[in-house]
Amino acid sequence: MISALTGELRRLEDDRIHVQVGPLLYEMLVPAADLQLLQPSIGETLTFHTIMYLEGDAGGGNIEPRLIGFLRAADKAFFQLFITVKGIGPKKALKALVLPAGEIAQAIETKNARFLVELPQIGKRMAEQIVAELAGKCGKFATPRGAGTGKTPIGHAGHSPAEEDAIGTLMALGERRNDAEALLDRAKQAAPELKTTDAFVREMLRLRTSGRI
Repeated sequence: MISALTGELRRLEDDRIHVQVGPLLYEMLVPAADLQLLQPSIGETLTFHTIMYLEGDAGGGNIEPRLIGFLRAADKAFFQLFITVKGIGPKKALKALVLPAGEIAQAIETKNARFLVELPQIGKRMAEQIVAELAGKCGKFATPRGAGTGKTPIGHAGHSPAEEDAIGTLMALGERRNDAEALLDRAKQAAPELKTTDAFVREMLRLRTSGRI
């Protein structure tokens, strides 16, 4: 199982990207919201959190593996929850996610079906289904509308890529974003020398365990 890839972003297409990792060039589908953010980052080395699924008709023997890439670990976790809704497969979900995952999660938590209807591939009945199945489960991903927008592909609120990945890791472990950000701030104050995602996560988990949030 490929859970993450780090490589050079080589090119973008309508719904996918190509990432060079050593001698291998990986094709990855990405959420619609990330395509615009990635445009300025062609040629840069980025980390993508990945999911692999099989597309096609098993009965006809026409199955093809697909790799989906996410800029943030929390977006991957939200996607995995989103596709548990009956009638939403990976391809439909990728097209629907034209806004940051946090804003969509916020709409689900506030049972704002009218917001969800504005997403591609999501009609009125599907929006109501999403709210019915996921309301109460998306709180840790939710962010106010506009909070997740920006011109950089990874991170917002001034976070570096490593810091944003650390926040996403804590969110995947059950923390709400605000609490994960508070842990990150504490970690940076306690150990200003921290630079890598793993180092941030270790310190944030230590602080969480000690209760000093």
